[in-house]
Amino acid sequence: MSESLTERLAEWLREQVEAAGARGVVVGLSGGIDSAVVAGLGARALGRERVLGLILPCHSDPVDAEYARMVAEAFGLRCETVDLTPVYDALVARLTPAGEGTELRKLALANLKPRLRMATLYFYAQLHGYLVAGTSNRSELYVGYFTKWGDSGADLLPIGGLVKEQVRAVARELGVPQPIIDRVPTAGLWPGQTDEGQMGITYQELDRHILGGPVDPGVAARIEAMHRASAHKRRLPPIGPTP
Repeated sequence: MSESLTERLAEWLREQVEAAGARGVVVGLSGGIDSAVVAGLGARALGRERVLGLILPCHSDPVDAEYARMVAEAFGLRCETVDLTPVYDALVARLTPAGEGTELRKLALANLKPRLRMATLYFYAQLHGYLVAGTSNRSELYVGYFTKWGDSGADLLPIGGLVKEQVRAVARELGVPQPIIDRVPTAGLWPGQTDEGQMGITYQELDRHILGGPVDPGVAARIEAMHRASAHKRRLPPIGPTP
């Protein structure tokens, strides 16, 4: 019998951690399916004692933390909560009010949240000799649906090669609780925000396009425009010419 995708992902994760000489991984638990799958892969690859889950609320819906704890309990993970709300509020209070009320400022402030989480994840990773396991999937990466140096800031991306539906398949095999698999995907950037609503396309359309299937020409054009516009988010900063 061929090795399952889940087993191959777990083996890859184990090899990456060993090659880096790390002791384990830290995962930010958002209460969504992506972080649940990465946490589950970590537990399968390394053993639950070598995976640390962090719940990092920041003006977040309390239900997110409830789902995150559900993941930690399902896989028997160590879990800590660090409330970043007062840190965020203090930083925002020091920032210029220019652009107050504009959509650009709204997005800039929202993106502070994943960047604060990234800094916190790296603090705990360094403290324990762990790697930061990121939770971005292939669908999000393709259209740039992530915060540069925020949720994309990680040492490795275990599900970065999987489109959303493939993530769901792995979630089922790992035993991720069904309520989490069924949740409407959201980055939790502001109340009522959803992935598909912000992207303007469904994950089904996006996955089909990435995998070479037929989609409406207008949808395909939108996806490719997003892909081109977000190219800078998928590469390291350009380095200027040498003397």
